[in-house]
Amino acid sequence: MKILYFTRGQSPHDLRFLKALAGTNHQVAVLSLEEHGILNWPKGIHVLQWPEEIQILKSPSIEQLVNGFKKIISEYQPDIVHAGPIQRVAYIAALAHASPLLTMSWGSDILLEVDQHTTWPSITRYTLKHSHWFAADCQTVVEKARSFGYQGDVSVFPWGVDLEHFRPSRAGELRERLGWKDQFVFLSNRTMEPLYGMDIVAKAFVSAFEKNDYIRLLLFGKGSQEPEIREILSSAEKEGKVYFGEFAGLDELPTIYNSADVYLSASHSDGSSVSLMEALACGKPVLVSDIPSNREWIQPGDVGWLFEDGNVDDLAEKMLQCVVRENLEEVSSRARKLAEDRADWTKNFAILLDTYQKIFEGYSSQNKK
Repeated sequence: MKILYFTRGQSPHDLRFLKALAGTNHQVAVLSLEEHGILNWPKGIHVLQWPEEIQILKSPSIEQLVNGFKKIISEYQPDIVHAGPIQRVAYIAALAHASPLLTMSWGSDILLEVDQHTTWPSITRYTLKHSHWFAADCQTVVEKARSFGYQGDVSVFPWGVDLEHFRPSRAGELRERLGWKDQFVFLSNRTMEPLYGMDIVAKAFVSAFEKNDYIRLLLFGKGSQEPEIREILSSAEKEGKVYFGEFAGLDELPTIYNSADVYLSASHSDGSSVSLMEALACGKPVLVSDIPSNREWIQPGDVGWLFEDGNVDDLAEKMLQCVVRENLEEVSSRARKLAEDRADWTKNFAILLDTYQKIFEGYSSQNKK
């Protein structure tokens, strides 16, 4: 079948979806809302361009984009339009009466951003009302879509990780290079923005370190809060108790995860977090904020633990408890097993392909009536 994959830009997630789609028998085209230049999309993917009258505009109106999208649909004649995120992308497809329309949430679009714009709740309701199917990476996102009136079919699949790339290993080169081989190491690699609570991680580490100087902290990521976080941890960094990395590349990440004893995330909102799944795949026990999406993955004591969202003292206390736990190897084994069961990209991508088939068959059958 012919798939039109309509997205906002060119994120690593887009590339992963399209690389996998390029390996199927489907004819797949991609259209980017915000990138009009030449992008390096995977081989085998047909790249669509906006009509010239839209390309020359710096800020085309929604009406111009809708008309341009109608023209693209008319020319490409897709069997399915796969569009997301909801408000900036799928909304255009809905206004253009794209049919059948698979709307895919990117998590933050409906869990967080929808409440930050006065018009987005109504845009979200309209888009979902005119969607033929809805895809989400966790049940938390589905429940939020239901709260906006969506009553149609749903596919839920965590986007998953490459379990061959992310796997347990004793090769903790970074840990050894830092001289932390005999210390207890925590890792957090979320972006240093308010949403991800990295300031909570920093403050909790300082508090916990005052009671147990055996612990260490690996931080990977950048963001607007980096100066504040460095200030909180300045003394510990000078003493070699904290290591600041930057954004780690895909090839580096397994070594980084395997250089830690426990993975931390203090995010205030999430879908199925990719970094959480990567950590589980590497067999890392996890200590994460008690938010709905994390509760879909973490039963306390099974593969990790939860702490009260935003509570520095609770996180610090849970960090100290991790150090003295005697069953971390068992927790580690269960973490890897959970990743194998629920976070396998290959298995989860198959759910998307099955969704395409169901939409295609259902829409074709409906049109024959």
